Amino acid sequence: MRALLLISFSAAMAAIAAIFSGMDSKATGLNAADWIMYIGTYTRPPSKGIYCCRFQPATGRLTQVALAAETDDPSFLAVHPSQRFLYAANETSNYSGSSAGSISAFAIDTGTGRLKLLNQVSSRGAGPCHVTVDNSGKWVFAANYDAGSAAAFPIHPDGSLGAASTLVQHQGSSVNPERQSGPHAHAVTPAPDNRFLLVADLGLDRILSYPMDSATAGFSRDNVRSAALAPGSGPRHLAFTPDGRTAYVINEMLSTVTSFSYDAGSGRLRELQTLSTLPAGFAGPNSTAEIAVHPSGRYLYGSNRGHDSIAIFKIDQAKGTLTAAGHASTLGHTPRSFAVDPTGQFLMAANQESGSVVVFRIDPGTGGLTPTGARIEVPFPVCVVFAAGSIP
Repeated sequence: MRALLLISFSAAMAAIAAIFSGMDSKATGLNAADWIMYIGTYTRPPSKGIYCCRFQPATGRLTQVALAAETDDPSFLAVHPSQRFLYAANETSNYSGSSAGSISAFAIDTGTGRLKLLNQVSSRGAGPCHVTVDNSGKWVFAANYDAGSAAAFPIHPDGSLGAASTLVQHQGSSVNPERQSGPHAHAVTPAPDNRFLLVADLGLDRILSYPMDSATAGFSRDNVRSAALAPGSGPRHLAFTPDGRTAYVINEMLSTVTSFSYDAGSGRLRELQTLSTLPAGFAGPNSTAEIAVHPSGRYLYGSNRGHDSIAIFKIDQAKGTLTAAGHASTLGHTPRSFAVDPTGQFLMAANQESGSVVVFRIDPGTGGLTPTGARIEVPFPVCVVFAAGSIP
């Protein structure tokens, strides 16, 4: 199974975490601003690529959706810290006649939301399913699911990408012969301090921690650390708390979330706890997808595909451990992705198979989710990200 998405502008998130340290949801400069919401899709008809709309955090309102750029299977998106560029993982396996996908670089028109293609490079592996930008804005990282590899790409001053500077090919397998007969890199997540790149590999039941090399190569293949998950877990995506002390991994195959303490000096993960993302008594088929920490650091969210819900957890900010705090129906089928908006007031759930993005208001006191009634129709949505800008 292939990936979707999450927000990727770390500098903004750090500022927002400070604003929300007291969970004051009154209007601020950030709250008053409008944002462009981009939606990555699978380009099965009628989808044509990346879509966009205007999001108004003062009201939670979304404008009518428009096509931002035509491109093949842009299943995961990431926004540059400058808010000027957007990158897409084109989840294909036939780029320029090779058995690889591609990574596309776009310039953002903040007045219209339209995207201008800057260039496209080989992902150096089949089925790229996740892409992110490092906190310095100098590197794009990609996870190639089908190939089981991860790669780094230098960002040029104009926002375009260079060819891959580093490629690491994972080796091995795990206990599920259908899903884990080989490696399947599923997410590439820089630590908040930009010192290590954590790669979740579903096929290996491991999180690999690579030292980052911002000067020349993006990341290093030397002195790699590894953390194991329970056999058959299928780790998919990873999210850090704002202080960088705790990391959470959502496990696709077992429908669990694992909490880890994180040592910023060594890149080492130490398991703290594993909890189910499902309510007691649910016996239907399910797989998980996205995970996100609220900017306040007080709540964690994860999506269930099958139960079709967002699982809500409270975070013990001293210990990093979780307490289950309920579920909210996504009011659609197969929530492949969701995103918390930059102000921390709303959560947008992308229901892939029912073709909708539904808006929920976040209760600042409990982390609970209440549908606002706002929604847009988008064919096969699989990723949601935000960029600064105001479009009609």
